[in-house]
Amino acid sequence: MTMNNETLLAIAIESAKKAGIEVAKHYKTGDYTSEMKEDNSPVTSADLASNDVLMQELSRLTPDIPVISEEVGALPLAERKKWSRYWLLDPIDGTGEFIMGSGDFAVNIALVENGWPSIGVIHAPDHQLTYYGQNNLGAFKENDRGSQQIHVAEYDGIRKIKVAISRRQEVSLMGQYLNTDDFSFEYVSLGSCSLKNCLIAEGAADCYLRIGPTGEWDTGASHSIIEQAGGSIIDSEFLPLTYNQREGLMNPDFMTLGTSKIPWKSIVKPHRARRS
Repeated sequence: MTMNNETLLAIAIESAKKAGIEVAKHYKTGDYTSEMKEDNSPVTSADLASNDVLMQELSRLTPDIPVISEEVGALPLAERKKWSRYWLLDPIDGTGEFIMGSGDFAVNIALVENGWPSIGVIHAPDHQLTYYGQNNLGAFKENDRGSQQIHVAEYDGIRKIKVAISRRQEVSLMGQYLNTDDFSFEYVSLGSCSLKNCLIAEGAADCYLRIGPTGEWDTGASHSIIEQAGGSIIDSEFLPLTYNQREGLMNPDFMTLGTSKIPWKSIVKPHRARRS
């Protein structure tokens, strides 16, 4: 029997929270090991433990839906392109933040259908916070006070534009990409790519520019959430991101943008997207 998306969303939320419990154990006790992968990004035993939980839960509950995970790798495109839908996982987005102890890390699960994320779940266990979105349902934020629908911020043409940046990012470098001559900005710092995207989805920031390597697993879940909240994720040439269309799974440089009422093409300086 084919499961509907409401059932699949519930499975994704529950699976993300179970993985989050496992991640939180490692985080609170400091009982984990870390090493650098071939691409010079960190991975910890907590990433692998989270991946194990997710793979076990999704294989058990949705055995007919294939999975792509950052920590497992993917089959060749010739096999993957036959899939009408699949789970796309980042067991810990923000591994560097996990190691630093900032708490700004999250478990990411997306369901990609016909090349586009239709469901997204982002669970931040240290913040006791879950974001989720589903096509034709909307985007939501859940904490200890319950769940509420979220939307990107309105824009009146007067206020400063809020830019989400990394905790370690030099604000001065943003002048390379933003039109600081004609527009005023303020900066909101937070770790984790997906959590910065969620800031935009809930209206706490207006945009996030990501220059540098990311994988499709970094954007899949938040892509669903931001679109359902009224925003978008596009590459630096204002073209749509794609999923499961290339042999490699690396993204080009991308932008997460809030309301379309902000004149983004006048604000973001043109620069050619880095593509893999």
